[in-house]
Amino acid sequence: MSFDIQISDLRKSYGKIRALDGLNLQAVRGEMLGLIGPDGAGKTTTLRILCGLLDADSGDCFVNGKNVKTDLKEIHSFIGYMPQRFSLYPDLTVAENLRFFADLFNVPKKERENRLERLLHFSKLGPFSKRKAADLSGGMKQKLALSCTLIHTPKILFLDEPTTGVDPVSRREFWDILHELKSEGVTILITTPYMDEAAKCDRVAFIHNGRILTHGKPKDIPEMFHGQLFELKCSNPVRVAKLFQSGRGIDSVWIFGDRLHLSGPDIKGTKETITAVLHENDIQKYSLEKISASIEDVFVDLMK
Repeated sequence: MSFDIQISDLRKSYGKIRALDGLNLQAVRGEMLGLIGPDGAGKTTTLRILCGLLDADSGDCFVNGKNVKTDLKEIHSFIGYMPQRFSLYPDLTVAENLRFFADLFNVPKKERENRLERLLHFSKLGPFSKRKAADLSGGMKQKLALSCTLIHTPKILFLDEPTTGVDPVSRREFWDILHELKSEGVTILITTPYMDEAAKCDRVAFIHNGRILTHGKPKDIPEMFHGQLFELKCSNPVRVAKLFQSGRGIDSVWIFGDRLHLSGPDIKGTKETITAVLHENDIQKYSLEKISASIEDVFVDLMK
């Protein structure tokens, strides 16, 4: 098996704050790997170290078999990195931004226009090639940022929450582009706060406090949930959640929008405990049902 990304026992601290605490992670060639975790979990730090923008305190990183510590110049020739805030030039048009990044990456002149034309078609930005970046919508800016990242045809992509704040239609179009890139053999490591996007990856890895909690194929993740899960719909879920936090046979309770998810060791006992607490507190209007765990449920459960 050929690995494009290999991380072994990676550690990084910012003063007293430990960002990475023995991180281990691999991605095979042509895989789309989703790195999932809350803010401060270590996602951005991991990507920056892989790109050589930060030095690790200890541990090893290899990208396409090259050591990040010693072969960084070579690594930069075949990777693309799109940070959370990609620096487009607002006064330049879409085409001018692409040409600027082509210059930056030393793309041969005879190949530039062909690549530019392909990326404009690929990202559906062709009709907007003469529009200034400042005048693009949020989704268009992200597609332009990705196109600038792709101008030197990288083999491996590092994308840091590329669709945060983007409207649903643009998110879907962005992921269509990513899947087309993957079909061409590009390896993609992407961080995302959206669990529905995690399900689009070949494999997901949960990171928390600088460590990988678990990893696997999205379809297999729900099977990792421990216990029985119930969904409770009621008014004022924040107040109701506090009623269960003293234990009483409930392993965990967390708020999912306008409803609660509660888990316990068995179906019958957990259901009886939930209904007893509701009746004791004179909560009569509610809906309770046994549900299957989602990727997000597993992640919350692991973070306990």
